[in-house]
Amino acid sequence: MSDFETRFGEPLARVMLRYDELRDQLASGTLSGEVFVRSSQEYAELEPVATAIAELRRARADMADLQAMAEGDDAEMATLARDELVEADRRIPELERRIMLALLPKDEADEKNAILEVRAGTGGDEAALFAAELFEMYRRYAGIQGWRFETIEVNETGLGGYKEASASITGRNVFRRLKFESGVHRVQRVPETEAGGRIHTSAATVAVLPEAEEVDIHIEEKDLRIDVFRSQGSGGQSVNTTDSAVRITHLPTNIVVQCQDEKSQHKNKAKALKVLRARLYEIERQRRDSERAASRRTQVGSGDRSERIRTYNFPQGRVTDHRINLTLYKIDKVMAGEALDELVDALVASDEAERLAELQ
Repeated sequence: MSDFETRFGEPLARVMLRYDELRDQLASGTLSGEVFVRSSQEYAELEPVATAIAELRRARADMADLQAMAEGDDAEMATLARDELVEADRRIPELERRIMLALLPKDEADEKNAILEVRAGTGGDEAALFAAELFEMYRRYAGIQGWRFETIEVNETGLGGYKEASASITGRNVFRRLKFESGVHRVQRVPETEAGGRIHTSAATVAVLPEAEEVDIHIEEKDLRIDVFRSQGSGGQSVNTTDSAVRITHLPTNIVVQCQDEKSQHKNKAKALKVLRARLYEIERQRRDSERAASRRTQVGSGDRSERIRTYNFPQGRVTDHRINLTLYKIDKVMAGEALDELVDALVASDEAERLAELQ
């Protein structure tokens, strides 16, 4: 028996037993309503790992047959069998890795949509301009991914920068792909207003929060203070003649959110509640994660907003992610959203490798 089977034989057997049970129940036509929906979802979740387990079992059986042929008297067949054994040796570890990834504990928030928040940090006007560019980078990236990007709130400076901006991003695997973007993003470049050509360093903070449903977080009306006011544009210029902007204060936590992007007070309130719900959900999620894994700090970081995660160096045309020591010399494509996937893919792979190492 291989080391893999020794370590994972029992959980694999349980997966296959449950998969077969669900398949038979769904085929019988006896399930209905919510039970049918839940069973169908569980079956769909188990199907990829069950398929990989079946493929692994076939590959191991084929390998035993090939081994016997390679040791047989027929020289030609033995040569062919040895060639195929090389391919089988390569395929089996790949299947084992697929199965282990499927067995990893799931982040329940991975399938959720996300709330993106970008804020200017140290660096004055240059930090605000960089915050605006980051916000646009994520907007373009969302478009490339086929996600819906809906602005919630933008607090502009008079020079085209953003003091802060937030958006709702909707689509497949949004939070799973973007959750490692949370943290401090640093920029190094020569500002257009810098006559001496000196490189300045400034920063912006990004937070990516899983979007919570009402069933995830229940908010009591008595815990809210809701203020309405007139929407303001950049530089204090009024953009609306009615009190449509909404500010919500969650009294137990003193979290304040506001929205003035819509002309309708009702829509602004709904958007602000969406952001509040996401922030409360993230607080609860991080508390549970800390209790579950107090001793574990992943290679790609904690998602702490105070943690410097990436540097964008415009004079050298490079972007460096400090958590995985990855540098790309294609800053224009990253800012256009086109090459951001290379960073995201590397961060997801690093997280998977770290968690797989803990299984072994």
